[in-house]
Amino acid sequence: MQHITVIGAGLAGSEAAWQLAERGVMVDLYEMRPIKTTPAHHTDCFAELVCSNSLRGAGLENAVGLLKEEMRRLGSLIMSAADHHAVPAGGALAVDRVRFSSEVTERLEQHQNVCIHREEVHCLPQEGITVVASGPLTSDDLAKDILQLTGEEALSFYDAAAPIVTLESVNLDKAFWASRYDKGDADYLNCPMTKEEYDAFYNALLEAEVAEVQGFEQGKVFEGCLPVEVMAKRGPQTLTFGPLKPVGLLDPRIEKRFYAVVQLRKENQAGTLFNLVGFQTHLKWGEQKRVFSLIPGLEKAEFVRYGVMHRNTFLNAPKVLKADFSLKTKPSLFFAGQMTGVEGYIESAASGLLAGINTWRRLKQMETLVFPAETTLGGLARHLEGSPSQSFQPMNINFGLLPPLAERIRDKREKNAKISERALDSLSEFCAWEDLGR
Repeated sequence: MQHITVIGAGLAGSEAAWQLAERGVMVDLYEMRPIKTTPAHHTDCFAELVCSNSLRGAGLENAVGLLKEEMRRLGSLIMSAADHHAVPAGGALAVDRVRFSSEVTERLEQHQNVCIHREEVHCLPQEGITVVASGPLTSDDLAKDILQLTGEEALSFYDAAAPIVTLESVNLDKAFWASRYDKGDADYLNCPMTKEEYDAFYNALLEAEVAEVQGFEQGKVFEGCLPVEVMAKRGPQTLTFGPLKPVGLLDPRIEKRFYAVVQLRKENQAGTLFNLVGFQTHLKWGEQKRVFSLIPGLEKAEFVRYGVMHRNTFLNAPKVLKADFSLKTKPSLFFAGQMTGVEGYIESAASGLLAGINTWRRLKQMETLVFPAETTLGGLARHLEGSPSQSFQPMNINFGLLPPLAERIRDKREKNAKISERALDSLSEFCAWEDLGR
């Protein structure tokens, strides 16, 4: 029986391996951790979430919520594990990170069609079909081999992770429980600020010392994951209209409006750890402790993880990849995950799902598939192939990647619901006609 090689067991690689194994294909899954680690990872588990435990919007009024539902209907391992280990997060899907990645790891380890290799891959296989899902922190040797093959320089940006504090160290006399606009349960812990408190925090943030990150000063930062100190430098109100926006948040004890509010989100199912929403940072650790302790309620906060900054690389997808995630110059080589230029955990997993299905079809000598443009799976793939290559940047899924409705609907929520209904109908019809191996 022919084997397919999958390099990398992040969300994309794990999903691709699962899709292939469930279709009866023998998979050689390579993961270099724990033999070789990365600056961002802390465990040797597959599908480790290194930035946040939030997989973003859960409802079908959000494009990412629709993408998750499409993945569920195609038997996604990542969505199955996420649903099993969800933690309360208002209108978002957040997971217990440890239990989530543990389940993904165990299910792949126990699958009869998956052979796991804990070793670093230094170069691309010369024969057979391969899925490269080595992630934005691909090891140097493999990255050089990929760049030599593609003939294109990889683009790069810098990604930042937020710090995590313990619940017991938060002053609950100052912080309050609430979700914005009372949407869902009161799952977020909110630290309110007066204007005087915000000004003191803001000035300290501007003056704080950052850790050196080579290349960061050249502005290679993805706008969707800006460090909090970078946002602050854009103006004193940038944070109050961004992650510290107070609108829709009232302390139920006094019903008082605040100048700014820092939100903390549950990091684990037990609710003992919380991350500072929107506080991705590359401040030095001592400076993080000093500055973030100025936030009311966090004066004595215990930081179990400080924010970190790390380099992410991705291919110039419009030049080198097809919409089926195969390399234009080598159809037996597929890519998945953030290296393709998708941005976000769910988008990465979705690309792994699509690469897995198309790799299976390539193995069976069938034409590869691009899902309908009306679906988020199709919109994401078509964006990678059809974007202008001169200014290609990572992209989260959004309704702007899908064709507009024929009818004009003014209400945004109603319009998005119609787009989602159309997408799921299109997906059902597509799956009924095409051989997906399920």
